[in-house]
Amino acid sequence: MRKDVPVTGLSDQLLALAQAYGVATDYWDWRGNHVSVPEETIVGVLAAMDVDASTPEAAARALAAEAGASWRRTLPPCVVTEQGAGTSFPVHVPHGTPVEVWVELESGGTRAGLSQVDNWEQPRDVDGTLVGEASFRLPEDLPLGYHTIHARAGARTASCALVVTPRWLGLPERMGEGPSWGLAAQLYSVRSRQSWGVGDLADLTDLAVWSGSELGADYLLVNPLHAGEPLAPMEPSPYLPASRRFFNPLYLRVERIPEYADLSARDRAAVQELLAGLRREVDGTDVIDRNASWTAKRSALKLVHGVSRTAGREADFRAFRRREGESLTGFATWSALAEVHGNDFRAWPEPLRHPATAEVAAFAREHADVVEFHMWLQWVVDEQLQLAQAKAVAAGMRLGVMHDLAVGVHPGGADVWRLQDVYAAGMQVGAPPDAYNQIGQDWGQPPWRPDRLQEVGYAPFRELIGGLLRYAGGVRVDHIIGLFRLWWVPAAATPREGTYVRYDHTALIGILALEAHRAGAVVVGEDLGVVEPSARDYLKAHGILGTSILWFEKGEDGKPLPAERWRELCLASVTTHDLPPSAGYLAGDHVRLRDELGLLTRPVAEEMATDEAERAAWLAEVSDRGLLPASAAAGTDDIEATVRALHEYLTLTPARLLSVALVDAVGDRRTQNQPGTTNEYPNWRVPLSGPDGRLLMLEDVMGSARAASLADVVRRRAD
Repeated sequence: MRKDVPVTGLSDQLLALAQAYGVATDYWDWRGNHVSVPEETIVGVLAAMDVDASTPEAAARALAAEAGASWRRTLPPCVVTEQGAGTSFPVHVPHGTPVEVWVELESGGTRAGLSQVDNWEQPRDVDGTLVGEASFRLPEDLPLGYHTIHARAGARTASCALVVTPRWLGLPERMGEGPSWGLAAQLYSVRSRQSWGVGDLADLTDLAVWSGSELGADYLLVNPLHAGEPLAPMEPSPYLPASRRFFNPLYLRVERIPEYADLSARDRAAVQELLAGLRREVDGTDVIDRNASWTAKRSALKLVHGVSRTAGREADFRAFRRREGESLTGFATWSALAEVHGNDFRAWPEPLRHPATAEVAAFAREHADVVEFHMWLQWVVDEQLQLAQAKAVAAGMRLGVMHDLAVGVHPGGADVWRLQDVYAAGMQVGAPPDAYNQIGQDWGQPPWRPDRLQEVGYAPFRELIGGLLRYAGGVRVDHIIGLFRLWWVPAAATPREGTYVRYDHTALIGILALEAHRAGAVVVGEDLGVVEPSARDYLKAHGILGTSILWFEKGEDGKPLPAERWRELCLASVTTHDLPPSAGYLAGDHVRLRDELGLLTRPVAEEMATDEAERAAWLAEVSDRGLLPASAAAGTDDIEATVRALHEYLTLTPARLLSVALVDAVGDRRTQNQPGTTNEYPNWRVPLSGPDGRLLMLEDVMGSARAASLADVVRRRAD
């Protein structure tokens, strides 16, 4: 049981300042122990938000400035409210000055005459002017959407963003009342005989159509398809992209672009030779080579880009560019710059490190053709994503493609360059030590500053979610708890030396729900690891699904959580991409791998014994339900039957979404990713294989009796 929190030894000013900016000064670790955050960590995190707390005097000045900041503004930077809440907000004007407040609706029109409510706050002297505070109440019947609050006091005017979000999201009506199921796949690993060494959007379309029409799946969850680097070397992790706002053209199928049909005979032959050369290089290899694939594909795409477009296609391209606006222009400009100066903008010449400089504008003009090429790449990716979703739904899927949203982005990538004033410099996102990563994690991604997000009305987040859900039936939000609090690690510190920073989760979850509501999509939050119970309660209360992994589901007694006690609002699966496929997990591969990589903090024998006991407990639970013969409870007699029984156990739970990993469907055993490593293990580069270790192509998967058999297990309940 937790005891009272001990005194931290921090000054009152630093404690108050940390609280004002949402910086944790203490926390409870995964073992239930209380941890006091080092003072240098707190001071460093505040400095990343431009707050000087290096001395008691500086902290006192910063605290006073923070306390007066809201009084210097007529309106808050942004107001986010749930529909029907009738939220009140403050307005600051010179004391005694009449003020008029109204709402401009997103769809047009206004709502005037907002009611003023009692506010007993006394006027304050702000920079020599006596300023008063009034409070106004929003109408309870405002429609969902993005509106604007306006205020006028004499000649003084102000405005701020107003976001009205749904109270509840849940699942779309078309999902019905019962459970649904789908496949989860690492798309890059699912190669077909037509793809360019990496699973692509045509493969995604085929996999969705097959699983929807022949297996009865309702969705296909894929790894993040976020944009990577414009030139090799490419970052292999889909969870460390250059941009989350745009997509990776690595996943394009060249031959599916309409202009490919109009290539000259010479250029078509050149494309075919590029593909043939790539296949000679990568076919049969036991690793996904993104660099080779993208280098060849990019050359082919250059040729297709050079083909003249019809008037209708040209109009479509212009419309796409207008829709995507300055965000697309900025991303394409970064991509063009990266082709010349490298993929990490932090190493570029100083005048090019910020998008607003005259030198960047001059470069964009001089390289307009390259900038336009990168815009074109996003347009044709957009088309192929649209087709994949349309085909998935037409094949019978009720949701279709479910995208995955990574936690963050590469510190030298496009998003940080475009939006660097919204990111916290000198900080990296990670995770404190937990049972599966006992030394903690540093993901190398800069966090968004919560104060700056609010100042810009959460526009980058709105764009991000809206773009991701444009052609999708759902989104899985990796580490959704990061919308409540994120573990910030100073650049020179170890993961253990970080601390939590809080975000306005009501705004972020609200906007996430609003965009999903508009798209008719479901939201699944990956809420594993160290999680505050209140966060899970909040997500549940707002209709955001959680994630339940069989091996991690335990009761308070540490024993397997009986199926009937699992959550209804969740996506339930046996395994996840951060663990081996079920066949490998049953053999303890994850423990041996972590030992080989030096990731354990206790002896491997002790770790293996603990893990074997936990697996044995789960197999006994499955066996007790009559799903697995007692003789097979060790999980080694018939791996395929054991994996099938584990998935059948999922069907006993009330979970609304059941997930089958494609690697389990085909009997693969190798881990896709080992958290806490980079190049020590070939993370995110493992191609799909069968139980014998031989490489599988998509065509093999679509003819797999094993996959059909496992799908039948979960489909029976969904039907």
